Order: sequence, then structure tokens, then C-alpha cells
Amino acid sequence: NVTGTLATGNGGTGATSFAPGKVGQVINGTTTTEVVTSSSSFSDTGLTASITPSATSSKILIICNMAGVGKSGDGFVTLKALRDSTDILANFENRGGDTNTSDTNKVGSCSFTYLDSPSTTSSTAYKVQVKSNGNSYAQTGDSNPHSTITLMEILA
Repeated sequence: NVTGTLATGNGGTGATSFAPGKVGQVINGTTTTEVVTSSSSFSDTGLTASITPSATSSKILIICNMAGVGKSGDGFVTLKALRDSTDILANFENRGGDTNTSDTNKVGSCSFTYLDSPSTTSSTAYKVQVKSNGNSYAQTGDSNPHSTITLMEILA
């Protein structure tokens, strides 16, 4: 059984033991911002949260639910997450609102879960961006629903 110490700067006493694989802290962010874009370049959704890992070996579990997702025409919505300015989902972008019709569709929500390894003990911001495929518009936050991002530090 391996144990460690939670640093005093992160709420520990310096002598607080923890077992690896446990959740060290949970941070939640929300937004009700509506974003409508026809651009094939990513735009900020306003969904963001910051966490300060207690150890460089910690993992950050990102759980995102983007509400109010919709598209028009033969478009679709693509979401991605960034750690500070680094695209952490370059090969894991999430498509939503993709249908085989050219109708306007409101699909409700689109979500993703991702385990990140930031290798830092500095404050780290995570945010979600959206883009259209450029054929029509993509939308998040329709009718003012709450989108959420939850960051969980997994102690290693």
C-alpha cells in the first residue's frame, strides 16, 4: 500500500496521508452562454474551470456536458478541450448534432470524459471550444441551459 502527503498549499497539513487512486479535489464550472457559429475554427463556449493539482503525478479527470447543442443544414457541432492553451483532445474531438438530414436539429446535449496528465502543481485552466463544419451553423447553450465541466484530481 503506497501513501503520500497532501501539500499544505493545497489544503493539506503536510502530514495528511492519501492512497493513490483516490479523488483529491473536485472543481465544477458552469455556463449559460449561448454560442452560435458558422466558422470551421474553434470558438470559446464560456465553459471553463481551473484546478491546482497537489502533485505532478496527479491525473485530472474532465467530465463535460455541453447543453443546448444544435445545428442547421448538413452541419454538425465539434467540441474540444484545452488545458491552458494546449489542445489536449487533438485526436479526440467530439461531434454532436450530426444527423443524416439537412434539417435544423436541436439534439439537447453533447458530453465527453477525458483523463489528462498535466504534470504540474500550478493552477491549470481547462476550457471547452466549439466549431461548425463550415456548411451551416453550430450552436451550444440554446435557450439558456446550464453546461457543466467537472475537474477531479486523481491522486497517483
